[in-house]
Amino acid sequence: MSSSEPKPTFGDQIARCTRSAVHLEMRDAYAVDEEAEEFAAWRSGFRHDPDDRASWWGPWHDLIQEAVSRGVVVRRARIVSEPVTDYIRFEHSDTFTNVTAGEQVRWLPRRHASDIALPGNDFWLFDEQVIRWNHFTGDGVWAGHEICEEPAASKLCATAFEAVWARAIPHDQYKIR
Repeated sequence: MSSSEPKPTFGDQIARCTRSAVHLEMRDAYAVDEEAEEFAAWRSGFRHDPDDRASWWGPWHDLIQEAVSRGVVVRRARIVSEPVTDYIRFEHSDTFTNVTAGEQVRWLPRRHASDIALPGNDFWLFDEQVIRWNHFTGDGVWAGHEICEEPAASKLCATAFEAVWARAIPHDQYKIR
């Protein structure tokens, strides 16, 4: 993609997706501005009520639900250090929202990923061809994304994701440690 072309949004990419969208997360903490208030509330004891869908359903959930309704398989795998960070506890607590939208989510303790060749950044891979690299600073602050359509990089991401997925524990079975 040329640097003069506008980067597609995640919404654009998931809308173009026809078969699969996989997401690999490998950090133990993210400093995502949109979540700062939610994370602070969670640390103070707030938990979303699964029965009060209107209180937590949002545009992200709409995007995922729409893709899944078109037949796109959406999977997310998270590699986590144990014992987990507070941020991972927060993510785990709210992952039911992703699952409700239609995502399949699994967790892999980092000690079980040592012999898997992993890319250097978190990513989304759409239809096993288009990568959306997610870039973060060392402190976990969002630093932007990059689109890549290189076949070798796509193959690395697909292979890495499938290896992680095969070892990972489904969300409803993963116990926080």
